[in-house]
Amino acid sequence: VVLIFLFFSPCCGVDWKLAQGFIAIAGPLNNESLRNLDLPNKPLDKEALNIIVDEGHHCLCHQPILASLPLYFSYLHARGVTHYKIFMPWAHILPEGNTKNPEEAAVACYREILKSLTTANLKAVVILHHKHLPGVVVTLGKHSTFADLFVEYAEFNFRSFGDLVDIWLTFSALPEIIESLPYDDPQISLQILAAAHEKVYKVYHEKYSSKDGKVSIALDLDHVFESAPMESFLSSLKDSVDFLSLSLQYNCRNEVDLKRKLNELQTIKKNTKILLFSLTLRECNSVKENPFIPVASLFQAINQDQTLAMGYDVNEFLNYSSVHKTSSHVANTTIQKRLQEDQTDALAPLFSYQTVWETFANQSELERDAFVHDVFPHGFLWGTSTGSFNIEGGWAEDGKGKSIWDQFGQQGHVYMNQTANVACDSYHKIDYDVYLLRGLQSKLYKFSISWPRIFPTGVRNGFSSKGVNYYNKLINSLLDSNIQPMVTLFHWDLPQVLQDLGGWQNDSIIDIFADYADFCFATFGDRVKFWITFHEPWVISYAGYGTGQHPPRIADPGVASYKVAHSIIKAHAKAWHLYDDKYRSQQHGKVGIVLNSDWAEPKTPTSSEDVKAAERYMHFMLGWFAHPIFVNGDYPDILKSQIQQKNQQCSIPVASLPSFSEEEKSLVKGTSDFFGLSHYTSRLISTVANDTCNPGYENIGNFSQHVDPSWPQTASSWIRVAPWGLRRLLKFISQEYTGTRVPIYIAGNGAPTEDGGDVINDTKRMDYFRLYINEALKAIRLDAVDVQAYIARSLIDGFEGPVGYSQLFGLHHVNFEDDNRQRTPKESAYFFSNVIEKNGFPKEVMGISFQSPTSDSPPPPRLLSLPASEVPSKAKVVWEKFSPQTKFERDMYLYGTFPDDFTWGVSSSAYQIEGGWDVDGKGPSIWDNFTHVPGNIKNNETGDKACDSYNKLAADLYMLTALRVKSYRFSLSWPRIFPSGRNDSINSHGVDYYNRLINGLIAKNITPMVTLHHWDLPQALQDIGGWENDILIELFDSFADFCFQTFGDRVKFWMTFNEPFVIAWAGYGVGELPPNVKDDPGHTPYKITHTLLKAHARAYHTYDRKYRLSQKGVISLSLNTEWVEPKTLTDPRDVEAADRYLQFTLGWFAHPIFKNGDYPEAMKWTVGNRSELQNLPSSRLPAFTVEEREYIRGTADVFCFNTYTSKIIKHKTTRLKPASYEGDKELSEEVDSSWPTSALTDMRAVAWGLRRLLNWIKEEYGNPPIYVTENGVGKQTKSDVDDTNRIFYYKTYIDEALKAYKLDGVNLRGYVAWSLMDSFEWLHGYSARFGLHQVDFENPNRPRTPKRSAVYYAEVIRNNGIPLPKEDEFLYGEFPKNFSWSVATAAYQIEGAWRADGKGLSIWDQFAHTPLKISNDENADVACDSYHKLEKDLTSLKALKVSHYRFSISWPRVLPDGTTKHINEDGLRYYERLIDALLASNIKPQVTIYHWDLPQALQNIGGWENETIVQRFKEYAELLFQRLGDKVKFWITLNEPYIIANLGYGYGTSAPGIFARPGKAPYIVGHNLIKAHAEVWHLYNETYRTKQGGLISITINSDWAEPRNPDKQEDIDAARRYVQFYGGWFAHPIFKNGDYNEVMKTRVRERSLAQGLSKSRLPEFTESEKQRIKGTFDFFGFNHYTTILAYNLKYSSAISSYDADRGVASITDRSWLGSGSFWLKVTPFGFRKILKWIKEEYNNPPIYVTENGISERGDLGLNDTWRIHYYKSYINEALKAVVLDGVDLRGYTAWSLMDNFEWAVGFAEKFGLYYINYSDPNLPRIPKESSKYYTSIIQCNGFPDPANGPHFCLQSQPEGITSPTASTGEFMNNASSGKVQFLGLNLTSQNAEIGLYVLFAFALIGMLGLVLFSYKYGKLSKILSYLQVATVKSF
Repeated sequence: VVLIFLFFSPCCGVDWKLAQGFIAIAGPLNNESLRNLDLPNKPLDKEALNIIVDEGHHCLCHQPILASLPLYFSYLHARGVTHYKIFMPWAHILPEGNTKNPEEAAVACYREILKSLTTANLKAVVILHHKHLPGVVVTLGKHSTFADLFVEYAEFNFRSFGDLVDIWLTFSALPEIIESLPYDDPQISLQILAAAHEKVYKVYHEKYSSKDGKVSIALDLDHVFESAPMESFLSSLKDSVDFLSLSLQYNCRNEVDLKRKLNELQTIKKNTKILLFSLTLRECNSVKENPFIPVASLFQAINQDQTLAMGYDVNEFLNYSSVHKTSSHVANTTIQKRLQEDQTDALAPLFSYQTVWETFANQSELERDAFVHDVFPHGFLWGTSTGSFNIEGGWAEDGKGKSIWDQFGQQGHVYMNQTANVACDSYHKIDYDVYLLRGLQSKLYKFSISWPRIFPTGVRNGFSSKGVNYYNKLINSLLDSNIQPMVTLFHWDLPQVLQDLGGWQNDSIIDIFADYADFCFATFGDRVKFWITFHEPWVISYAGYGTGQHPPRIADPGVASYKVAHSIIKAHAKAWHLYDDKYRSQQHGKVGIVLNSDWAEPKTPTSSEDVKAAERYMHFMLGWFAHPIFVNGDYPDILKSQIQQKNQQCSIPVASLPSFSEEEKSLVKGTSDFFGLSHYTSRLISTVANDTCNPGYENIGNFSQHVDPSWPQTASSWIRVAPWGLRRLLKFISQEYTGTRVPIYIAGNGAPTEDGGDVINDTKRMDYFRLYINEALKAIRLDAVDVQAYIARSLIDGFEGPVGYSQLFGLHHVNFEDDNRQRTPKESAYFFSNVIEKNGFPKEVMGISFQSPTSDSPPPPRLLSLPASEVPSKAKVVWEKFSPQTKFERDMYLYGTFPDDFTWGVSSSAYQIEGGWDVDGKGPSIWDNFTHVPGNIKNNETGDKACDSYNKLAADLYMLTALRVKSYRFSLSWPRIFPSGRNDSINSHGVDYYNRLINGLIAKNITPMVTLHHWDLPQALQDIGGWENDILIELFDSFADFCFQTFGDRVKFWMTFNEPFVIAWAGYGVGELPPNVKDDPGHTPYKITHTLLKAHARAYHTYDRKYRLSQKGVISLSLNTEWVEPKTLTDPRDVEAADRYLQFTLGWFAHPIFKNGDYPEAMKWTVGNRSELQNLPSSRLPAFTVEEREYIRGTADVFCFNTYTSKIIKHKTTRLKPASYEGDKELSEEVDSSWPTSALTDMRAVAWGLRRLLNWIKEEYGNPPIYVTENGVGKQTKSDVDDTNRIFYYKTYIDEALKAYKLDGVNLRGYVAWSLMDSFEWLHGYSARFGLHQVDFENPNRPRTPKRSAVYYAEVIRNNGIPLPKEDEFLYGEFPKNFSWSVATAAYQIEGAWRADGKGLSIWDQFAHTPLKISNDENADVACDSYHKLEKDLTSLKALKVSHYRFSISWPRVLPDGTTKHINEDGLRYYERLIDALLASNIKPQVTIYHWDLPQALQNIGGWENETIVQRFKEYAELLFQRLGDKVKFWITLNEPYIIANLGYGYGTSAPGIFARPGKAPYIVGHNLIKAHAEVWHLYNETYRTKQGGLISITINSDWAEPRNPDKQEDIDAARRYVQFYGGWFAHPIFKNGDYNEVMKTRVRERSLAQGLSKSRLPEFTESEKQRIKGTFDFFGFNHYTTILAYNLKYSSAISSYDADRGVASITDRSWLGSGSFWLKVTPFGFRKILKWIKEEYNNPPIYVTENGISERGDLGLNDTWRIHYYKSYINEALKAVVLDGVDLRGYTAWSLMDNFEWAVGFAEKFGLYYINYSDPNLPRIPKESSKYYTSIIQCNGFPDPANGPHFCLQSQPEGITSPTASTGEFMNNASSGKVQFLGLNLTSQNAEIGLYVLFAFALIGMLGLVLFSYKYGKLSKILSYLQVATVKSF
């Protein structure tokens, strides 16, 4: 085998002497080698073969083996073996452990063996000791050192056998030796072995060494570096080994690891010869084809740049002789080829192309196209791919730089002027894309990083953290779904700024790319294990710089194209080495490159010229990049010689191929850990007919491309379907470039379809994938090509370069005309998912069975027997506990998770989704007949096809996999299994369908929850009376029995009936549903229920008796009900009616099953009494016998119910006749109009009802295990992919379920959403959509598209609930020192005194005295009367301990007519007194010059629309500066100019109430406000600042806006537009550039022009005005209250208004807490975000929050926990903005000091920290609890961490103040549990209420006594006054 080295060594430059002494080592003898050997002429004795051979035992000396050895050794020598291993048996040589009494027979035997080797021209390699030590040695070692014993033993061997042996190994199998040494510490054992070896080495070379004698030790390479002691051991041997002897398990797929280990060995002892003493090959597919390829690869790895290999173990290869008759030639060729790569001068190529082509040239079409049924290797990687510029969109989002593709599209070079600006919007749709990948079951996702998204300027110093965050989120999401990211660093989208510098033609880009790669490796490499440097560099060079078809549109195929390729190759190599040197050892990843190539066939196979042309084509396309990287660091000779030849033919050179230096070749060669291949099609190649000197690609290469017209076409002109080309190409790559050294990843393969027609049913793409994937399988299984991955192009349709969106490559269709960019799986997605699941194309095996889910748990215990319910039931405590809750308590959101074993599911039912109503033998159901009658169903729709799930099982399983559900609830169609309803008509097709469904679920670890009957009764059974006929009890049991027997081995969760209430009442009472019976609603429903209950019990007992013990499942039924609230909680009749409603719906079935086997007492009592009143002889409600009650009781293992909504119930006396179930309930139903609506009028969203209903079930039925088996909401629309309302529904309902579980102890085990997909919704047909997936019922393919709610629900499942987002976690900490704490008011809202002391009229005086302008026609004539109650206000301020007080000055109080002609000194004196009092109390005034109350006199001349007001405002301000400026150091010019401009002059809802010009007036007013502010700022700055030293600025208000759909670019743009039109309207000119923001200018201008105007309605500033406005601030005054969800709203161009210009509509999230104001939702997160936005948008100005607070409506008392919660959460978000985001926040102001006149809503909404009792003429200021809480925050300057112990700031707080460190959860817990704090005790609200009344009674008695006592002493008046105040405080 190895004599071949004698042949090739001279030509390869290998040392001849080394080749002559090359070691091919075999042995030792073992059974496998004996049995497998086919010795020529004389086989070994059978007796010899039967002897068990163990190299550790003295067995070679046994006959007849000893006699057979000479012949065996001769055979080995003939095979080329040079050496043989002999393991000396220490225990047999020296039985007593010393040399005094050796075993002479053993010595003689081994001398004979060694002589036999010599005779056979073999040499011995003797191992002195192997594996475990002899027991005698261990014993002797206790008395003598082990080293001495071993040296004595070794010297005996040297003396006895030294004349026959030159190579000695002291030890092998070190781990076993270490284990047998009598030391606990392995390090000590290693030290002892090292000492023994060193002594033996020294003794041998001093006393016994022959001329060629060598000593070493056998090391296992896999264990050498596993620990520090081993490394130390190895280092100690460096001077005591003559060569390295290695035992190696070589994995052909991990050559990199081998190289690394060998390099580390060389660092210990450099340039050491290596003997592969023991060699085992792993995962080397090509061994059977050519066993010497791995050896050649090994030698290449060992030798590196010099010859170090001295031999190898040949045992692995001795068995291939029969396969390789010319093994020496094969080995010679293979190993020589590999070793030649190490030489400077490479030999001529081996013409791999011709070899491959000739291999397949003679195949018939039948042979070529034969389909192989087999699977891919275990661990094969399946994936799909995208490219960043194809799908991401967000082209300018978050600071992304422009790419060359952005510019290319925007310059109009793409089909129909399309761009990639939005593309698939994947930048915002990570969760969507990962959802699709989960559905595909993809193991790998190949995507690219957008260089300009991370480095907008192309280089590191401008990296974008938001871009990095996007990829971090994507990578983390993939890994969370067990999908490996495969990341491409460069997929064509070069930053335009780099292209402007020359792009890939500029050599500097190599280092720039390496630095970019370095950043990516460092940032993402801890999670990314597959890296691709470049994707298809041929396309970049050819299309980008050759033909100019791609950007950067350079057409220079002869020079630029080759220059670019040169740069890319060097950039790739540099990045590879960077990873190899810096990251590989820690990250353990792989770095490769993806090259694209067609397969080339000669057009004329018999033409040698065409064959050569085809080969040239391959080297010009693939070899151009592959040869330098995978072969020798240089371009292929064919390429080089062809270009040289072409240049010589022409007068001037047509092409310039750069050359690599020797150093560059060395750096380039071998720089890929895998070979990534993109392949799509094949070509027929011929030589160029007319050879010219035109520098074209084909002309330079001298080839011409053609296709066979018989090859099927695709939507792309360049892709023809020729799948067999892939197999040939893979074999070519394997032979030419990779062998077994480098695995091949098929990284791009697919075909496009056209945009149009049936894009979903893409059968052509399915055929393409099927054939191409099968060719890859052939390459692996038939050709032993090492292909390890297949990646389909592409995940979704995308932007396909110059053809835009006209060609669709995606497995999922993207609707580019829809702003949602919805993704819909195509049929090819389901096909590919199936291929992945099966790992290829396994042979179909009949009767495949899945392993049934096993459970060791015992059957569930039967539920306890419970007594009958009372009337009303004891469960009424639920109303007592929850109905009195405030909205704050009720709606507070709870974050948390469910138990680990919680079941998350989704549901459907047979009739609603299956379709196939009459196929494969299915019988008709009552719903089939009912729907076929015109007029029964809306739009006369039917379920004949429905979702076609009967034929789309793969699609349904795909959705379930993507959702991550743990269970799927579906129903069995009784008539599909039993067409006649009876077991004599079993339909095998139906059974097979459900078997496939169940098996598919089990394979995906999804638990089937199976409903036996979901309303679709076989019509044949209805024909005999249906459920009115008792025989159905038996027939249903028969059906159930069959199902248990057939499916029960896999189904562990059964439900007999779904919503039997609906069957009984809707089917047989009102007759709305089939069977449409409605003749006796007072009797029939009760009869039906009676039958249903008995049928259920019968099926339950059948399961219990026959199947439970073996199948261990649970069985129940699914009931339904709404939650109901009594209309009046204090009316016992309403409470009893509400309880009666639940008993008549839920209790009708639940009471018999879960309580006592009988109907609820409320039903029996009411129906019985009404029956008697109706003169009936007995109750219309049937009675159960005692036996029946016992039989029914307890026939459910769990409590399952469906619920959707809530109702309000009031007692009602109903008429007696005609008798009806509905009348028997004696109640009326209604809903609250404020509850959100849905598709069905009686299904409003009332989330809090679910919690109460769960509590009611807990109380009523003893807290059984509960499953919510249906819950969801419908929408009346054909398309609701962007189903925000459904997300709100699930978000709130699931949270209420969480509260019930975590706070109330409800035994909730699972939640099942309704429904998996849109389906046939009974009477509503397809008009009501409940699905998590949209189904297009107008498309015969019934495509399913995931809605936003599906992605949301999948995330809930992943999180097992709704955990608190990390960013919402409470932050402990303090604000900066000298932080300003303030509280605010405004003059008109609090002062009153509207005509006092000469005050003039304001526009608000006028507005408030205009009818219908103010709520309740209230006004602020008196308000809080602060004009007269300065001292009381000051007392409140001092109690708050604020450092500042923000108030406004009333312009008309100071200047009654608005001008300085008349100054009202009385008015000025009020403000002087206020300021003086504040300063005396150490409170600094913050003065707002204008807070909306314009003098009416100025409004009479146009107000803020009149530009003269700028001067008037300046004069007014100057007066204030003059009179008050020496004491006021903090000025605010204007408060909320947005409100003044838009509400005052646009909507007209605020004074002055102008609304006639909403598209013009607000902009004019805003214009004048900005100029007025600027003039006042300059006035102060230039005239007063130096003397007064104050600050002056403006207060701007803005909500924060989140996109309604954060995954939608359009909504994101709308949210930004909202904020820019709101806060940015005024902030941008002042804080940025003196002008309006571009968003406003562009929008208003475009709409103005569209309306026929000549210019924009938004006024323009002159350049001088811009300069004067810009920078007119000392701080950013900011008012903020809430957040909205924004979405785009397209107004007609005819509408001229601010709102139409903005084009934004808004909603709020239902989970957000409300307030007393409809517009104000509690959204603290938005506060932090908008503060950060101000920082980033306006260069981090100093910010003072000048208003923030919350309102309430009505008299809710002084314990305003909602306000405490608001301040706590908002102020904490402000702290986060400071600490975490670096916002320069200087102060915070609470709105407001006290309840006041809240503008248009009058006194209805109250924001105050102090309560004003307006019914008391004294208008007392009474502190609310929030005032005390705010004081504690001020004293603490934030939120001190309780972990640091008590803080001094809390020690002085008044008793009863809520600790600022208490979490919001405490409020939630108390509220939800009904507990309140009262006198230091944690009491129920009821007990606290009693205590309060008792305390109040004592207080009244005490005060009465005090009155009597005082009266006696004449002090009655004072005491009565005190009594009045005390009474108010008590309440």
